[in-house]
Amino acid sequence: MSFSAQLQSISAFCGTSLVADGRCRRGSKRPSSTNSRRKRVNPCVLVVNQAVDVPSTERVVYEVGKLERPKWTGETPLSRLVGALISFKPLFSVLKLGSRQVMIRTAEKNNIPWREKTKEILESEVYQEFEKVQNPSLVYPDYYLNPFHAYDEGNLSWLAAAEAEVASRSVAMRALPNTSSYAEATQILYGNWLQTTEQHHQKYSGTLPINDILDVGCSVGVSSKFLAGKLPFAKVVGLDLSPYFLAVAQFNEKQREPRKNPIRWLHAKGEDTGLPSKSFDLLSFAFVLHECPNRAIVALMKEAFRLLRSGGTIAIVDTSPKSKIIQELPPVLFTLMKSTEPFLDEYFLTDLETTMREAGFINVHTIMTTPRHRTVTGTVPH
Repeated sequence: MSFSAQLQSISAFCGTSLVADGRCRRGSKRPSSTNSRRKRVNPCVLVVNQAVDVPSTERVVYEVGKLERPKWTGETPLSRLVGALISFKPLFSVLKLGSRQVMIRTAEKNNIPWREKTKEILESEVYQEFEKVQNPSLVYPDYYLNPFHAYDEGNLSWLAAAEAEVASRSVAMRALPNTSSYAEATQILYGNWLQTTEQHHQKYSGTLPINDILDVGCSVGVSSKFLAGKLPFAKVVGLDLSPYFLAVAQFNEKQREPRKNPIRWLHAKGEDTGLPSKSFDLLSFAFVLHECPNRAIVALMKEAFRLLRSGGTIAIVDTSPKSKIIQELPPVLFTLMKSTEPFLDEYFLTDLETTMREAGFINVHTIMTTPRHRTVTGTVPH
């Protein structure tokens, strides 16, 4: 596809037009499609409630693509074209807008109250939690100061924090579009991850109880709450670099019934936590690594290995470069994706399993747990 054709396709998709001098003009309508979307058969059968252990004797096998990673990553001609498009500043503004609109449209089409929930957070008493969770002496890694997800301030803003949970619901619905609701999609997304993690731990660390859990990159605490619900007798620590996200996590947690073991929120770097060695039995990364450059992923794996006890389990869930759906995304969508994920190329080019083994992990396994996502698990040697 030529540069101009790609430009017009993206502009139409985003509901904008680019005039001759490169300025963005709002208001042009997205062309209606003449082909109706075909309904896919729902491939999801594993559902795990937050506080209930649901055993399963079956595992869905999700389809993988023919390649190791999408053609639009790395140094391929297509990847270079996408890079050129993103570097064109007027278009980059359109891409950010388009990416945001895709998420909001997906949310509202699936009855996710995006605007209402965002307003509710922003007009709440959440701001009182900020100083309680913030570590003012923390020095942010340079990569974390990049714009992420169409937010100029990246993850260091109230708007990003207020929208994070509804955005996660939208992600679940895009991954599992044939589920009946965002609640079901979210349960499947996190439930399959937790079930895979539990099965791995039982197989390779059977007698080691999971008493202490560290959820690295916990955002506003969605994954931490699933972990605490799945393992209510364990102590869960949610760690994140954004004090805004942690303030929302702590505020939301205070709105629910108290847990037997309250989740503790920690403002720190995942690659240099300052926590004692061998102090956790399970360490998780839920949708974190795709936001990290390779050097950070390597450092995170080394720190995870240091923090886990002998027989401890690492559990990662994130976008899979081998996903057939991801590999076959149309140009408009993968261009939008790359425009708001500055390290997506590095993530897809990283051999995660090898990186984990080089950090010291054994029994490293990867399983597709949704059509778009993989769960990667490993064990610290006994």
